[in-house]
Amino acid sequence: MKKNYLLLSLLTGCLAQGSLYAQSAQPASAPTAEQAAALAGPDTIIATINGQAIPLGLFRLFYEQRLRTQKVKQPTPAFQTQVFNEFINIILTAQDAEKKGIDQDPNVQLALELQRLQFLSGLDLQDAARTLSPTEEEIQKAYEERYGQGKQKEYHARHILVKTEQEAKDLIQQLKEGADFQELAKAHSLGPTGKKGGDLGWFDAKQMVPAFSEAVKQLEPGHYSEQPVRTQFGWHVILLEGVREAEPPPLSAVQGKLSAELQRQMLLNFIVGLRDQAKIELSDLIKATPPAQPRAAQPKPADTP
Repeated sequence: MKKNYLLLSLLTGCLAQGSLYAQSAQPASAPTAEQAAALAGPDTIIATINGQAIPLGLFRLFYEQRLRTQKVKQPTPAFQTQVFNEFINIILTAQDAEKKGIDQDPNVQLALELQRLQFLSGLDLQDAARTLSPTEEEIQKAYEERYGQGKQKEYHARHILVKTEQEAKDLIQQLKEGADFQELAKAHSLGPTGKKGGDLGWFDAKQMVPAFSEAVKQLEPGHYSEQPVRTQFGWHVILLEGVREAEPPPLSAVQGKLSAELQRQMLLNFIVGLRDQAKIELSDLIKATPPAQPRAAQPKPADTP
């Protein structure tokens, strides 16, 4: 019943009686529910535009995309008609681009191939994710490793993130001369929390990159770092506002988070496995080009770029 209702929703307001798109460019009128219900398959031709047959399945993909992007839960006939006519316009302009030879442009062909590869990659990862799910035992083990030590320290800190070491040193000098940390953060920090005076809130040291965490641990509450702290995101000046002992959360409160983290790691391992099995031959041009250094796969401060 639900499937039939979806089909009717997709067709209502989208098929014309007689011609599909009037010469006057008026929106197409809707068929009866009985006429729509008779057209059930994705290969059903719903329009022929300049000789090109358009199947229902193609329009369905476009329609469902519009439902998602516009967050429409109960589409009206007016919305359905609007989407159908948008779809017609896309077909017409795409045909015009082909007539002009735009699709033969090498850069366009590369862009289309990239989109195809990205789409297939996403589908493959979705397919892998359906089979790569952590067990209850794996989730329990991850919980014990992270929270099994009982109470853990949490830190409340602010920071100012800048591009260069000299900028950080200048800010430290201003702090020594009595400047207000929060005002400096608002004026100079590159991170989004700058407007909140650099406030990072309470966090576990494991949530931050190692250099940042180590600097925080060395500070006393109420003190700021007297030397700039460098991470892959830039240079930081850090103010520690407080330290507290925190009870570990119950498993039920973090189970979803731990499960998602474990599944992400499984997907990464899946990709690594594909790379290990692949025969990858690099050209001399690539071999001669130094590879860019990837950022470390570490948690990062909440407002780092």
